[in-house]
Amino acid sequence: MRENIHPQWYPEAVVICACGNTWTVGSTVPEIRTDVCSACHPFYTGEQRIVDTEGQVDRFMARLRARDQYTAEIEAREAARTSPDVPIADLGLDKRYTNILIENGIEVVGDLLARFEEGGDNAILAIPGIGRKVLADTKRLLRQRGYQIPEPEEA
Repeated sequence: MRENIHPQWYPEAVVICACGNTWTVGSTVPEIRTDVCSACHPFYTGEQRIVDTEGQVDRFMARLRARDQYTAEIEAREAARTSPDVPIADLGLDKRYTNILIENGIEVVGDLLARFEEGGDNAILAIPGIGRKVLADTKRLLRQRGYQIPEPEEA
């Protein structure tokens, strides 16, 4: 057997865990440092602890926060889009019909929905200058934006 090719053997090498636990083993290095041992490993302790050596958990949590923020923004946008305070002019009706509705006291979508609730289609058709085509276009635009057109209450 060739001489001087084997590493030096340390029969009393010390293993030091990040939790502070130490023990001795035989090794080719005098000291070994480790992050997790049987005294602190979640499998053996039953404790749920996240060991994050490379920032993976932080990156995951950042992505999770970004996703939550994104969904909250989408919900806020949708709520603003279907708000009863949206001006009638934002619906996209022809300017002539928008002006007719405003002259008759329907300035925001909430007013229009209230008219639908009071008398249904007839309440809108009773406005001079508003016909069935404008009514159908208005209903279509309201539904596209996510509004629920109420049915008239029966007496």
